[in-house]
Amino acid sequence: MRMFTSLFALTLAMPVLCWADAVNINTADARTIAKELKGIGVARAQAIVAYRNEHGPFKSPDDLGLVKGIAQKVIDQNRASIKLEGNTAASKGPASASKPKSSLSAETRP
Repeated sequence: MRMFTSLFALTLAMPVLCWADAVNINTADARTIAKELKGIGVARAQAIVAYRNEHGPFKSPDDLGLVKGIAQKVIDQNRASIKLEGNTAASKGPASASKPKSSLSAETRP
């Protein structure tokens, strides 16, 4: 009976456990990052986006530790949900917004 109760509880919890989407930290906006990653609120998500805009894309999930206020524990807790490439929970705007712009104007390009 105890095993049945445990399996029943697990069955009920399964949709909650699978609810979070993977999030591409190199393209997602702050709102998406805050929504999808545990322990990351809007302020920390904005810091992640600001760091990414200033320093370029993250190369590994551990690079989030370079952002002020992001602890290794939070990174480890979200590791399975953090993506660096692909079409995962991305921002609604164009992904090119986080890419550095060319310093060449249209007039100087060949």
